[in-house]
Amino acid sequence: MVISVSTSVRSTAPHTNHLTPSHLAADGKGRPLAMVLTGGNVNDTTMMIATLAGIRVPGAGRPRTRPDRVIADKGYPSKANRAWLRARGIAATIPERDDQIAHRRRRPGRPIVWDDHQRDRYKGRNVVERCFNRLKHWRGIAMRTDKTARNYHAALCLAATLTWLNTGLINTP
Repeated sequence: MVISVSTSVRSTAPHTNHLTPSHLAADGKGRPLAMVLTGGNVNDTTMMIATLAGIRVPGAGRPRTRPDRVIADKGYPSKANRAWLRARGIAATIPERDDQIAHRRRRPGRPIVWDDHQRDRYKGRNVVERCFNRLKHWRGIAMRTDKTARNYHAALCLAATLTWLNTGLINTP
């Protein structure tokens, strides 16, 4: 099971600066697995663990909670995230930011491998962006008309459920 993680930012009310980012984890077929809403002052890096902790894929026996690989963008490459993934045996495809690469040159440490195989895997990250776009087919989600985060989260959950029903539940990961 390969999981892609990303964030979409929306305004909670028209003509205001109040933002509610949606952090989403999607499977390889673009189906949402877990989502977390946060305030606008919370950055992506700190929410990766909380988003991945919400994954529960039912199957025979207990639900699966640990993916084989996580693909994320440059908003998530912190030491804490990489250590958390490494401690759980989860492979990561997360590119480093330019400032982290410069810091690594000054103080060498554990190298981050970013070869052709990682680049090819990273091309699959667009699945989570397509998942966001599929959720935004709902006008209420795309137009951001909900005044409360609770109502917006409920609309996201309903749209995610319909996405799962429309893509079929056969051969789930």
